[in-house]
Amino acid sequence: MRRREFLRTSAWLSAGWESPMRMAAQTPPALQAGQKVGFAERDITPSIGMEMPGGYGKAYHRSFHDPCKVRAVVFDDGLRRVALVGVDALIVPRAMVRAARKAIFERCGIPQEAVLIGASHSHSAGPVGMVQPGEYDHASPLVKRLAYEMSSCADPGYLLRVESEIVRAVVEADERRAEAACGFGIGREDKVAFNRRLRMKNGLTWSHPGKGNPDIIGYAGPIDPDVGVIGVWDRHGRLAGCLVHYACHTTTNPGGISANWVYYLEQTIQGVFGKDVPVVFLLGDCGDVTQVDNLSPYANPPGEQWAQYVGGRVGAEAVKVLLSVWPGSFAPVAAQVVVERMKRRIPSPERVKRALAIVERSPKEVDPTEWTFAKEIVLLDALIAKERDVEVEVQAVQVGPAVFIARPGEMFVEHGLQLKKESNFPLTFPVELANGCVGYVPTEEALGPGGGGYETRLTSYSNLVPEAGRRMTELGLMLARRLQPGVVPTPPKAPPFKAPWSYGNVPPELS
Repeated sequence: MRRREFLRTSAWLSAGWESPMRMAAQTPPALQAGQKVGFAERDITPSIGMEMPGGYGKAYHRSFHDPCKVRAVVFDDGLRRVALVGVDALIVPRAMVRAARKAIFERCGIPQEAVLIGASHSHSAGPVGMVQPGEYDHASPLVKRLAYEMSSCADPGYLLRVESEIVRAVVEADERRAEAACGFGIGREDKVAFNRRLRMKNGLTWSHPGKGNPDIIGYAGPIDPDVGVIGVWDRHGRLAGCLVHYACHTTTNPGGISANWVYYLEQTIQGVFGKDVPVVFLLGDCGDVTQVDNLSPYANPPGEQWAQYVGGRVGAEAVKVLLSVWPGSFAPVAAQVVVERMKRRIPSPERVKRALAIVERSPKEVDPTEWTFAKEIVLLDALIAKERDVEVEVQAVQVGPAVFIARPGEMFVEHGLQLKKESNFPLTFPVELANGCVGYVPTEEALGPGGGGYETRLTSYSNLVPEAGRRMTELGLMLARRLQPGVVPTPPKAPPFKAPWSYGNVPPELS
């Protein structure tokens, strides 16, 4: 779809008009007995004036752009059910995930380990992080002030609201289960995502070193261009909903409260298939991947245009996949979970002492970056006094031939690419920031001698030991190998050859 056509379609949808591009239903699929799918979504749009997450200090929402949502899908193969939940949020705190899963099980019986809850990492959504309610109540008055008054904080009431709407979305999706068939596919979009870490002439790696920087050698890592899609068709051949998976930071920030570029992903798909088609989004491994091309000679576009560009292109690729796949069985569904304690990186006593000396001064008296990350060392030291290691859940959720491997960190893209390479499934979808949050999870190389960059900074948000990402990958592969992949549905075979087309089996006729 060309940009002008996309914008025109978006305008029709925002005005509440039916899109002229609504697609006709496919031939009704052959349904498998007992296989059902249900979708639901709930609104979690924050209020103007609430904190805007994603930074190390306080910032507040001043305007509205588009709604934030919880989107859920429940797959039922006749024997088991799994739920996949996408949340327009920076993170999903571990305590909220635990409470939501417990309530879901009590209300509709879906096992807790069979519920995957993933954040889109929208930096323009509601206040779910960074500092959690009561997280530093054990600490000194100085640390409490740094945490609660000078850091980005979750809103307790908003957290309860998001938790409640996650539960309602899954319960409603479960109640709406209907006979359905699923198609599975992967598209490719490699023009909107870029690795933000670059090799420098000084032998280190920097994040966002600046366009035109003459000391840049090149990108320090890859991207993952796959656009993973599961389409769900009802008994009449209409698209009942879809799930889309892609790996790129949601930091285009179109202005005001927003689901970020995920909004335009949804608008693009609905512009083709109908405005009522649910679109569940899950984020791939992109801790070091954003929409910023540091090697481009051109200025970055405004946020609104950027959000349209990223969401529109990813959405258009998802549409191509949906038009290409063949609906069929999605059995079996299953889920596996493992939980481990992983150690934190610990700042030296000397570094903590220096950081304390800095934060006791006003931020206006020292370099702002130096003060911010000194504050983070002080906060981390307080966390370590309470808890030297962190609970990490790795989960594998199977939907037929596809497996979603979920981990709670901002995983470097190499972790996801390794999962895809070594997985036993035809389609493997790594999901970051799922079922909790442990901050950035770099590769061991990034934390080694030639590494560095923003993501490797030691903070209260991001502090796991270098081998944590490798261990999560090992656990994810172990869980996937406990599951038996289903088969990707394919069209019926052509009938046996009998004879060529009589109109066409002739030599050239020149006279």
